[in-house]
Amino acid sequence: MNLTKKIIIALFLGVIVGIGLSFSSPDIFSTIDNYILNPIGQLFLNLIMMVVVPIVFVSIVLGTAGLGEPAKLGKIGIKTISFYLITTAIALMIGLGVGYILEPGEEGVFNDIGDVSYEEKTAPPIMETLVNIIPTNPIEAMTSGDMLQIIAFAIFIGIALAVLGEKTSGIYRLFEQANEILMYLVNLIMKTAPYGAFALIASAIGGAGLNAIGSMAMYMIAVILALVIHGAVTYSIAIKGLGKGSPIKFYKEFFPAMSVGFSTSSSSATLPIAMKIAQEKLGVKKSVSSFVQPLGSTINMDGTAIMQAVATVFIAQVYGVSLGFNEILLIILTATLASIGTAGVPGVGLIMLAMVLNQINLPVEGIALIIGVDRILDMIRTSLNITGDAACAYIISEGEKRREKKG
Repeated sequence: MNLTKKIIIALFLGVIVGIGLSFSSPDIFSTIDNYILNPIGQLFLNLIMMVVVPIVFVSIVLGTAGLGEPAKLGKIGIKTISFYLITTAIALMIGLGVGYILEPGEEGVFNDIGDVSYEEKTAPPIMETLVNIIPTNPIEAMTSGDMLQIIAFAIFIGIALAVLGEKTSGIYRLFEQANEILMYLVNLIMKTAPYGAFALIASAIGGAGLNAIGSMAMYMIAVILALVIHGAVTYSIAIKGLGKGSPIKFYKEFFPAMSVGFSTSSSSATLPIAMKIAQEKLGVKKSVSSFVQPLGSTINMDGTAIMQAVATVFIAQVYGVSLGFNEILLIILTATLASIGTAGVPGVGLIMLAMVLNQINLPVEGIALIIGVDRILDMIRTSLNITGDAACAYIISEGEKRREKKG
């Protein structure tokens, strides 16, 4: 049985066990979660997170050096960021549209969710984030896992290797060997993926409980529908139109990475597997994948953008606030910029949502309404986030291949 089938079975069993646990007493769930599900899920996450920083650093150094001259790197960088910003804006418009059509906040059943408090956190200003991209201490950036700083430092090293060429061929070879070691470790870790996926989904569903899921059904349906539309329509059109490839083949080959993204709820944690599959199964050039996907896992959050759009409309409807054209434009602008500005901040989705709500004067306390089911939705939107990164890498890689053939 291949890994994809094993992960699908594990996710299915995890859902069944999670539903079963949601009917059990809190003590039983707490015991099983604390001593079985949480440790297994956490071990799997720790195994992946162990290799994330080295893989991001090594792969971006190799990717940047492999692209050759800085001018080519600049062109690919502009294409990548443009793709990410445009698809994020489209995702927000889809989320707002679905929110207005389904009206998830008009049901009036939100007293059942319980008193969940939300402690507001603030995201750093956009300019501060841009200034802080250049690390004053690269080693500290790696220790703290500050992805934007790690990416910036790796790009500088890669440019130096590309410019110096033969003089630094030994160092370049060392990075290639380090990459081989890391890919071998990823293969080993992926063998534990079904167990990790089972534990994480069972814990998430068992913890949320069916009451919260039932009360928030319309909101969840709205978010999931918007995510499916964006994946099935926006990305498929981009893959077919810009990448000249088959969307069905793309999704079929990339599914194992999507399932890991679903179970971990972390774009960074899924990055090693997503890059491996993009390069080996989708035929994405290593230099392109190594540059585009780590950058995307940090700044490209289409799934999160959709959640913010639907959640904003939902909270406005619950509080009886009508959003005008100016507020809608502000939502799109703030959330698109925030997708870069809040990169690397823990709990990024809810922090970005707090920023958006503040901008249009909606009560931030409304976030408490969606916290109960956000963990489950986070799993689905992470799958979409990493798919967008891979789609961008695929499209740019295919474009480079066509250019090389002409040349």
